[in-house]
Amino acid sequence: MTNQLMAKPKVALMTFGDERDYMWEGYFAALTEPRHEEAVAYLRSLPLQVIAFEEVARSKQIVDRQVKELQAAGAEALFVHLPCWATPNIVVRAVQSLELPTVTVTGKSPATHGMVGMFGTAGTLSQLGIAHIRIRDDFGEAVFEEKMLPYFRAASARARLRGRVMGLFGGRSLGIDTGTFDPMQWRSQFGVDVDHIDQLEIVRRAELIAADRVDVTMRWMSEKFASIAFDDEKLTEEKLKFQIRCYLANKDINEEKGLDFISVKCMTELSDHYVPQCISAALMPGPYDGEGDKQPCSMSCEADGDGALSMEILKQVSGGSPTLFADVSHMDTDKKILYLPNCGGMCSWFAGRADDADANLRHIELRPSVRPGGGAITYFTAAPGPITLARLYRVAGKYRMAIIPGEVVELTDEDKALFVQARGKHQLPTAFVQVETNLDRFVDEFGSNHISGVAGTWVRELVSLCGMLKVEPVVMDENF
Repeated sequence: MTNQLMAKPKVALMTFGDERDYMWEGYFAALTEPRHEEAVAYLRSLPLQVIAFEEVARSKQIVDRQVKELQAAGAEALFVHLPCWATPNIVVRAVQSLELPTVTVTGKSPATHGMVGMFGTAGTLSQLGIAHIRIRDDFGEAVFEEKMLPYFRAASARARLRGRVMGLFGGRSLGIDTGTFDPMQWRSQFGVDVDHIDQLEIVRRAELIAADRVDVTMRWMSEKFASIAFDDEKLTEEKLKFQIRCYLANKDINEEKGLDFISVKCMTELSDHYVPQCISAALMPGPYDGEGDKQPCSMSCEADGDGALSMEILKQVSGGSPTLFADVSHMDTDKKILYLPNCGGMCSWFAGRADDADANLRHIELRPSVRPGGGAITYFTAAPGPITLARLYRVAGKYRMAIIPGEVVELTDEDKALFVQARGKHQLPTAFVQVETNLDRFVDEFGSNHISGVAGTWVRELVSLCGMLKVEPVVMDENF
């Protein structure tokens, strides 16, 4: 993704020291201060926003001053640097005051007494029930990227989820109970609010969209998409323009109401009597549309709240990447390939995995919808590449998250032909994902007919985030 869309975790760095002046001046300052400078330089070389101080924290007064500055700066995680012996209670004071996901770090040098300081601090945190992770290694070692960075990304996602608002357009669709949720549970557990809006508002606002905006997007689609299969019956220019109006209306509503991600019921009222919202589902989660570059807005179909929240979590842990939403439709148990189509709209970014809209849209056909309302669906096969699939679901009211790393693949010509033949006229955008999952376990455990995904491998981030959100992670991969 482009740099402006990739949000880096905001990490507070505090280096701690011995509060005894005679030990500090006589011994520890000369060991601690150069290591503090090294820590600042190292963290700033990583994909992080680092907030640091020149001064080592070695008194309650310094701790309190630094804590206030970090709170004002919006720190999302805390890097507790203990290069030498440090007075544990002042370290714990900082951790308790900030209440942030915390990493405690010391190096390997036998000269510094750093392990003593770390265990004195970390042991106290454990006694207090304060979750944290511990690292004893020198900067640049693999553990920092394999353990620390995923933890910081999870911490950032946790912080950025709090206060977000999902727009829920319509209610339960097609009797799909797995898409329903308790807004108060979301508020309590995730810090996410829900604004419930009638689908009729999309239709009402669609009629008010200026014609020139519709024309701009229509020209853009005509130029960029591989083809538009107008048929004078289901997919007419008038129907497609109304789908564009619905998309632009939804986009405007999101901005006016401060909606960070959304879910739209669509079926059956809109899909049968107006137009399906497949153009919205294709463009909303991506970084562009006919009006230019934009921030991705996760969108699930069929009023699937947990699906939308799964998408938003994937978006946040990946730093803002586009997300997809799909049905768990079929699987090839011999080749371990999941077939994941969606009912007519899938995030267009996955058609080519490119920042450039042209490189994605040239792979996408607009075909007539089979729904009574007509209009267009997007048709493409997702481009190859690594993907992380995930889904929030509940068992007896408690949240779990299925986490499934995989690889989007191209089917053989024979397998693709068999799939197309089996689906008949109901052809849909589809991602074919090869996994290392025990598929019997998947069938026994997975808690929804829908699944979400984001490009890349984010298993460690999701497991850490689940711990922070009190969600049980269910990693379905034989290599994790």
